[in-house]
Amino acid sequence: MVMNAKLKPAALLLAAAGVMVAGAVHAKASSDEVGKLGKTLTCTGGEKAGTASGVPEFTGKWLGTPPGIDYKPHTGQHPVDPYKDEKPLFTITAENLSKYGAHLTEGQKAMFAKYPQTYRIPVYQGHRDFRFPDFVCASAKTNAQNAVMNADGLGVDHGVKGSLPFPIPKNGIELAFNNLLPFRTFNEETIRDAANVLSDGSVVWGRAHNYSMSLLNMPEQAGQPLEGAMAQGMNVTLMPEREKGTVGVNQEPVNFGKDTRLQWTYDPGTRRVRQVPEYGFDQPMPGTSGKMTIDQDRLFNGSPIRYNWKSLGKQEIYVPANAFRLHANTVKYADLLKVGHANPDFMRYELRRVWVLEATLKEGYRHVFAKRVLFLDEDTGQALMSDYYDARNQLWQHAEVNHYYAFDANTFHAGTSFYYDLNSGGYVAYNLFQERAEAPLLNKGNLTPSMFTPQAARNAGN
Repeated sequence: MVMNAKLKPAALLLAAAGVMVAGAVHAKASSDEVGKLGKTLTCTGGEKAGTASGVPEFTGKWLGTPPGIDYKPHTGQHPVDPYKDEKPLFTITAENLSKYGAHLTEGQKAMFAKYPQTYRIPVYQGHRDFRFPDFVCASAKTNAQNAVMNADGLGVDHGVKGSLPFPIPKNGIELAFNNLLPFRTFNEETIRDAANVLSDGSVVWGRAHNYSMSLLNMPEQAGQPLEGAMAQGMNVTLMPEREKGTVGVNQEPVNFGKDTRLQWTYDPGTRRVRQVPEYGFDQPMPGTSGKMTIDQDRLFNGSPIRYNWKSLGKQEIYVPANAFRLHANTVKYADLLKVGHANPDFMRYELRRVWVLEATLKEGYRHVFAKRVLFLDEDTGQALMSDYYDARNQLWQHAEVNHYYAFDANTFHAGTSFYYDLNSGGYVAYNLFQERAEAPLLNKGNLTPSMFTPQAARNAGN
């Protein structure tokens, strides 16, 4: 039977939280640890030093658009690659896999096993050249000094807006909330494509006009108490034809113990707006032919209540990084989307230190993924890759998000992602915009909370 957290007595909820609650009241960093921020650590907690094995040193030499780059912010211009002349240092293949296996995830190894002739990981010189604005660093320091998980493990107490809540994470649930509440864009508008690529290479297309507004990351909100709404969003379906005109608006809370994730949907067939009884978790993601779950966007999102969260420490892994080239307007879908996986010629991987976060399904809860292992960037807190396991604890999917530094927003932006089904051989390419006239329009400041109401959904559908 599936438990409903809203119906549980408080004691039962605490018991069910398990690993999430452990050590929560001791989450604040020590004064010595806080003193390392901006010195031996980046201002958001990453280790500044590089390694002999190839992890790059943090330079943080650029804020916004680098010198010599022709870019006009807040116009929807496609990303421009400051490393466009670089070539791979080497390429990992099925033939030399044993040499690099210690720096790969189980999902990556499974991709080599399934596609030994075509799957490759091109590894480039690493760069950590971009930094956050000063207000992000100030909020990160405040959070390191004061923020703690609340008693039920579903929200953060004494935190502030403007940065990730736990620059010096102590346990798994703190890592999970870093991924949920990183510093990212506060406004985004984009028309994004989704490709359900079948095992024979044929494609079923989805498309949506997406608007999102993060209430945590507006510069004027930095340093304010971490409370209320996290974000608001609207999704207007353009493809496939059978779903065209469907509109969804949602509201995301900061504290999942106090507030509920809400979704209203406009149905063009009935011309009615209705509130979805429960939104998120493993419900199908619109426009992906049911191949993605809602909580797979950005690899994990929404309430963490159904899982126990465990930190497995840091590892050095070859992960997608500085993915500017992938998102250029010269990239054609026909060249990118190949049988089995994306064309490696457009991909860029670097060796990075990542936090390894394991989520295992709690007894009494339901989800199609019994376990998920996420790999979080040490500088941003955002998940870069994830391996997903089924109810038999068998590896089922491998997914990756290709981030790039958005010059418009002075932060790292989640671009195109790939969700590989290791059983069927198909995959979903999500958040494609390479062939759209505009890339995501970031931080223009033209979105308002009134655009994300049930009435707004009705107006958008008419």
